[in-house]
Amino acid sequence: MRIPPRITRIGASVAVLSALLIGGTVAAPTASAAVGSICYSKLPSQAYDTLKLIDKGGPFPYSQDGVVFQNREGVLPSQSSGYYHEYTVKTPGESTRGARRIVTGKKTNEDYYTADHYVTFNLINFGC
Repeated sequence: MRIPPRITRIGASVAVLSALLIGGTVAAPTASAAVGSICYSKLPSQAYDTLKLIDKGGPFPYSQDGVVFQNREGVLPSQSSGYYHEYTVKTPGESTRGARRIVTGKKTNEDYYTADHYVTFNLINFGC
């Protein structure tokens, strides 16, 4: 199995887990309880396609892909404008963009998946 290039993004998650396991402290995240976690292997196959396109820098199938995600819902951790960008995850049988997206954070290279159009997000865990 090929390890995706984004696997390097798990470093911070491993550090947090290590600190928790050995009794260290970790600053609490600012995200709402609506942010969960999802294993890379549990994503729909179309999400893999989207992640590959993000790594390559496109071309993207929709003109809205790559635009700034405003986080108006306030579900993701609060960041400055321009921090997050959104990308469409195609939904089979859907004639529009559908509800599935990947939202990326540029500084710490986190990737979030939403299947319900920004109601809930799951941080993608590339280590499982």
